[in-house]
Amino acid sequence: MADADTAPDCPECDGRLRKQGTEIVCEECGLVSAEDEIDRGPEWRSFEDDDSDPRRTGAPLTRSRHDRGLSTEIGYGSHAGTSSRLTGRKRRQIARLRREHNRARISSKAERNQVYGFAEIRRLTALLSLPESVREQSCALFESAQSEGLFQGRSLEGFAAAAIYATCRTRSIARTTDEITAVARADDAELSAAYDAMNRELGLRTGPIDPAQYLPRFASELELGTAVERRAREHVEALLEAGLIGGRNPGGVAAACLYKAAGEREAWPSITQAAAAEVADVAAVTIRATVTNIDEL
Repeated sequence: MADADTAPDCPECDGRLRKQGTEIVCEECGLVSAEDEIDRGPEWRSFEDDDSDPRRTGAPLTRSRHDRGLSTEIGYGSHAGTSSRLTGRKRRQIARLRREHNRARISSKAERNQVYGFAEIRRLTALLSLPESVREQSCALFESAQSEGLFQGRSLEGFAAAAIYATCRTRSIARTTDEITAVARADDAELSAAYDAMNRELGLRTGPIDPAQYLPRFASELELGTAVERRAREHVEALLEAGLIGGRNPGGVAAACLYKAAGEREAWPSITQAAAAEVADVAAVTIRATVTNIDEL
């Protein structure tokens, strides 16, 4: 198409035509010369008494299932709310077909591992309140690790947890290994082994974690206001500029900055070192060491 936005002449006033959204409108008289509105979404019509039947199109494609969600199922319910009249011999036949069909959906050990790993990733992302995009990317990373043959001698649970942790690292989402292992079926050693293997073999783009990513969540858990959070962010930036954060727990640095900021003004709510250390899952000495560095600045 030579010019998708404009057409030469209006059939009514010879004015200029311009495309606005899905319509071609005359700039002079406002005549709608043409419209091209295409609904590219699913078609919900069932062609049966003009009733809507959402089951017609099926679920969308997803990376969180081993078959991308394209497999079919022999369900237990009836269509359109009508009662099923299958009895006796026919019902047993359908039950056998359903059982064999479910077995045929997983044709290899690799697919069985994907089914188990993807289910664990879906469970963890739900418990950690992570968005759907993190779940999809974690499943894709899990599949990439399987394609590279990294599962041998390591646990599937560890790779599921490590895939979520690596995705959070690459997307700058503040989640620690302790938070993930608290709800995962893998311990810290299994997560670390799987993450090291993926980071080494897949070349993950994971840089150092910015402590400022933890400030909103920690401030909410400690019931601190936005003013304290802003002041704590200034402390984090000062520590970064001075190069005093390298090798430290970023969550502990964020909690220490919140503790320091909360005690700078009487009008702001104060917190104890123990409370700040608990929310970041670090020792109180970590909070004190970071506060000492802030005072030196």
